[in-house]
Amino acid sequence: MCGPRVKVCCIESVDEARLAIAAGADALGLVSAMPSGPGVISEELIRTIATGAPPPVATFLLTCLVDADAIIAQHGRCLTSVIQLVAAVAPAQVRLVRAALPGVKLVQVVHVVGPEALAVAREAALVADALLLDSGRPGAAVPELGGTGRTHDWGVSRAIVEAVAVPVFLAGGLDPGNVGAAITTAGPFGVDVCSGVRTGGRLDPVKVRAFMEAAGASPAGR
Repeated sequence: MCGPRVKVCCIESVDEARLAIAAGADALGLVSAMPSGPGVISEELIRTIATGAPPPVATFLLTCLVDADAIIAQHGRCLTSVIQLVAAVAPAQVRLVRAALPGVKLVQVVHVVGPEALAVAREAALVADALLLDSGRPGAAVPELGGTGRTHDWGVSRAIVEAVAVPVFLAGGLDPGNVGAAITTAGPFGVDVCSGVRTGGRLDPVKVRAFMEAAGASPAGR
């Protein structure tokens, strides 16, 4: 049986993209300008990686923009297959993006800061193609919108998975040592990893392979 989809996020170079793909990653996370957090790269590099990724590998543009016109314009510069909305985007704005980019999947991040995330997720699932549950603090003085290395309450994540009709990715502090327990507890469609597979800030091939194996998603197991 195949394990959940695996997205390796915070990809910083073409070589890191190749490493993740060779290890069996289903998706690459490409981070555009953010108020805080790791992995930010230029839009030019995002476009290079996105247009060079072989199908069926998905490429996610992580954006903190919340205005539809700005999101649409940024995507036109980056050309990823997916847009990951890391800040809360109003449903009306999401619908405008969908109308303008019908071939691009939209993933709304929900930051699980407490049980109230369930109501937020229910609303987001009405307009997004998928959700991604993370451990940011969007209300902080300097907003944290991902890449924190912190876990959250996977019990709340499980409740969200069971409550919505769209696929749910689980992120936030995952690594080879805890991803198995996270999958068992939350039951997500996919998992997302950034700092948990890095050493000294660089993507670590040993950790990436260990993460894939722990998630039941190694190439040999697919």
